[in-house]
Amino acid sequence: MLKNKFLSFVLFFVITYSASFIGGIVTVTFKEPWYSQLLKSNYNPPDWVFAPVWTTLYLMMTVAIWLFWHSKNRDVNTIFIYFIHIVFNTTWSIVFFGLHQILFALMVLLVLIFLIIIIIQRFKRVNLVSYYLMIPYLLWTTYALFLNLSLLILN
Repeated sequence: MLKNKFLSFVLFFVITYSASFIGGIVTVTFKEPWYSQLLKSNYNPPDWVFAPVWTTLYLMMTVAIWLFWHSKNRDVNTIFIYFIHIVFNTTWSIVFFGLHQILFALMVLLVLIFLIIIIIQRFKRVNLVSYYLMIPYLLWTTYALFLNLSLLILN
């Protein structure tokens, strides 16, 4: 098991940011002109907001899973759920920007939020810092759900 703290951080960083990397490539490749032609809610932030917010959230997620990993009472099932959640995180970008499927992307977000809630509950039992680091991610993903739903309704 990865007891080396630096090596484990790098591993969790690479795994977590792989979602950002893959999602970013899909977004840049398939976003336009489709996305700019959609009707958007007044609550939709400017495009430049998303990159710094997600970069910060991915760092917080990385630190959260890394601290959990080095906690005394950690369990491997939570790590497994975290990895599955990363797959769903990546899948949203592929479905929304790559396939232009707003409804299916909404369903992916619902599963993602469900997994985040499970992870947060499991983190709370073992490491409160990990728990608190995941709350902004849950809030932002819930906001993304609202934006996704508004795009579905408006388009």
